[in-house]
Amino acid sequence: MVGLLVGGFLVRWILHRVIDRIILRAAEGTVPGVLQRGKAHKILDSGAPSMQRREQRARTMGSLLKSITTGVVFTVVAFMVISELGYDIGPLIASAGILGIALGFGAQSLVSDFLSGVFMILEDQYGVGDVVDLGEATGVVEAVGLRVSRLRDVNGTVWYVRNGEIVRVGNQSQNWARTVLDIPVAYTENLDRVRAVLADTAEVLHEDPDYAALILEKPEVWGVERWDPDGIVVRVVLKTAPLEQWNVARELRERIKERFDELDIEIPLPQRVVWTRQGEPPGQSQQGDRAETSAQSDTRP
Repeated sequence: MVGLLVGGFLVRWILHRVIDRIILRAAEGTVPGVLQRGKAHKILDSGAPSMQRREQRARTMGSLLKSITTGVVFTVVAFMVISELGYDIGPLIASAGILGIALGFGAQSLVSDFLSGVFMILEDQYGVGDVVDLGEATGVVEAVGLRVSRLRDVNGTVWYVRNGEIVRVGNQSQNWARTVLDIPVAYTENLDRVRAVLADTAEVLHEDPDYAALILEKPEVWGVERWDPDGIVVRVVLKTAPLEQWNVARELRERIKERFDELDIEIPLPQRVVWTRQGEPPGQSQQGDRAETSAQSDTRP
């Protein structure tokens, strides 16, 4: 019996050492040799996750794996010890199965949250510092746990979202982002000239040393997006680094406004055509309209 306990602790120690080595290499962006030719190496070498995010994810999964291995090892050792003492472990296994089913039904939401958290971390759906849309809440991720995720929105409100309730995830921080600007111009403006000015202004921003690293590709003017009552809307798009699309958009708006002012390109204001009647005192026209409406409503065939 003592040998079983010692063997259980030894197996647990060996498994924990193996997990520590794997987690350490995963946090550093390397994997054991046999995996370097597989898909895992490509994922770790993609460079998308930052070092801090990769280390956090590796440590979380390491802690989870250690807990699972400890539970499995000591459960097996416990059953072996009971068997060595001469007890029949068949009823115990059956009772444990029934208890597990009862706990499963009673803690379905907890199990669902836990499993969802595990898959979110494994699949790297989002991490600390990402800007995500989880449906009910949108904001910056402050913590990712196995049961809940914590977000802070633009107003400073902290949201705690259970992982099992997350149906979809919109991540605005992975790999790259896009700045999309819809620029209104008057109907009287020459569209070829407007497109050229927008393209030149965006290209100047792209070549600016302060923004060259934030804009990943050559800016594009997609053309007329729609017709509004007050003017024509022309769309400009720029591929940017993650989380930098808003800074690039603000700077580009300022430069477009300055350039339009220099070239007298009109940015339309909301306009309405108002028809007024001449030669009638104020209020008389309204009274006449009401009387005419009343007369029409009382007319019978």
